[in-house]
Amino acid sequence: MAAGMYLEHYLDSIENLPFELQRNFNLMRDLDQRTEDLKGQIDSLAKEYTSNARTLSSEQKLSILRQIQQSYSKCKEFGDDKVQLAMQTYEMVDKHIRRLDTDLARFEADLKEKQIESTDYDSTSSKGKKSMQKEKKVAKTRSKVKSSDEDGSPKSAQKKVKLLQPGEFNTPAANFGNVHPSDVLDMPVDPNEPTYCLCHQVSYGEMIGCDNTDCSIEWFHFACVGLTTKPRGKWYCPRCSQDRKRK
Repeated sequence: MAAGMYLEHYLDSIENLPFELQRNFNLMRDLDQRTEDLKGQIDSLAKEYTSNARTLSSEQKLSILRQIQQSYSKCKEFGDDKVQLAMQTYEMVDKHIRRLDTDLARFEADLKEKQIESTDYDSTSSKGKKSMQKEKKVAKTRSKVKSSDEDGSPKSAQKKVKLLQPGEFNTPAANFGNVHPSDVLDMPVDPNEPTYCLCHQVSYGEMIGCDNTDCSIEWFHFACVGLTTKPRGKWYCPRCSQDRKRK
């Protein structure tokens, strides 16, 4: 149920509450006034009794005492009625408060349920995208390995030593990222496709894999690492080569 529906139903339920409260308060005020009037009568009878006690007969004294007793009984009845009205008023307000708490609890539960459904939907969509990206990456890796296997050379010959001499890698590795795939391929690129190489671009053209098993990049474009043909022997990317020199 929408928030507007909860509010509309609640406002409908308390539409008559102000009039009911006003009626009860007027009744209690009327009971108070009647009680005060009776108290005034009791005071008058008490004064009459004490002032004329010596001159009043026994029957007159008994009559005054009965009137005082009846007035006190009536005051007690008015007091009990006032207590009942007060309790009724309290329960009336408390009932609406409990309903408000119940509606708030239901509304919060509805919000949590919608939030969970939205989270599950986003999680499922995210998992689906990640799964597709992973499948694309695995397919590209298998394609590269297959193309290398078709050359008929053993695995040790697939990743060869770089053509550049060791001393030529003294330039920071960032300089090898100056060649971008946009210079080679003039075509739109899927933003969800995984990226490789020092240029952090998608796979294109011929690529070579670093023989360092801990290499964080793994695959490199020929142009980005200064290769034109597959080298022989083991080949390490510029970053891994520099790390090996430091050791």
